Amino acid sequence: MSDIQISVVIVSFQVCELLDRCLASILTAQNSPRMQIIVVDNASTDGSPEMVRTKYPSVQLIANSENLGFARANNVGLKYAQGRYWMLLNPDTQVTTEINPFRILIDFMDQHPRAGACGASLFYADGARQHSAFRFPSLAQVYMDLFPAHWRLRESRLNGRYPLAQYERGEPFQIDHPLGAALLVRPEAANQVGWLDEDYFIYAEEVDWCIRLKRAGWEVWCVPQARFIHHEARSTRQFREQMFVELWKARFTLFRKNYSRAFNAAVRPLVRRGMDRAIHDAEAQAARGEMTQAELTKRITAYRQVTALSRGVE
Repeated sequence: MSDIQISVVIVSFQVCELLDRCLASILTAQNSPRMQIIVVDNASTDGSPEMVRTKYPSVQLIANSENLGFARANNVGLKYAQGRYWMLLNPDTQVTTEINPFRILIDFMDQHPRAGACGASLFYADGARQHSAFRFPSLAQVYMDLFPAHWRLRESRLNGRYPLAQYERGEPFQIDHPLGAALLVRPEAANQVGWLDEDYFIYAEEVDWCIRLKRAGWEVWCVPQARFIHHEARSTRQFREQMFVELWKARFTLFRKNYSRAFNAAVRPLVRRGMDRAIHDAEAQAARGEMTQAELTKRITAYRQVTALSRGVE
């Protein structure tokens, strides 16, 4: 029987520098449990596989010949997992210099046998806290993603957020789902409900997983004492048309599979109105010289693709 405490699966695509930093932080962390690290590379062309082979020979590398997407690639990695617990970790994360987060999460799961999954605290590189736990999506959340809302509403329960003070207290608390950047699961729970749904290429797969876990009677928790840096782009992130479309494709898949007909009937016209507004705003930006015509064309194309998805057109 394996004495590996945790199998960490990292799916990577074109982020060689971030992956290098992530692996270095894991392997140099103090007081680490016995772990298995599996990198699943989705056909990167930036030297990521070669970097892993050369610098981290103890890491198990699976180099795919094509980009399988996030859910499918994680499932490939999980086939090799031998640990008592499985963890999905983004390559843009980094272990902090504080108490080892893997050990904290393992100890928590050992003490809470009904916990099917748990997440950690996430911080930006400058030390600012990120929201790392959320409630399942609602119509209010969709609305605030599409239309202007006061920042207090955006930080509230209506937008699926848990109070930052709840993280700061340091005590674990039950949640709907953690951010998939750092998600630990109990193998028995994952095997009971099934692994990640491969209908999701990227985005929303962890939400779907936690919905299935909770429906099967498992608990999902946030463990704030376990801390990771998450090098997520902040407000300066550029608009990425393909990822915007993939995000909404994943959301519509989530809603179709897990939500009522009434919810789906309400959310689709709401999204269409949101896309109409986005097109209007983009055209106004271009008229003010804040966006090139080429950028405007790309954005409008993406918005119209999402509108088509809302009508059930692929």
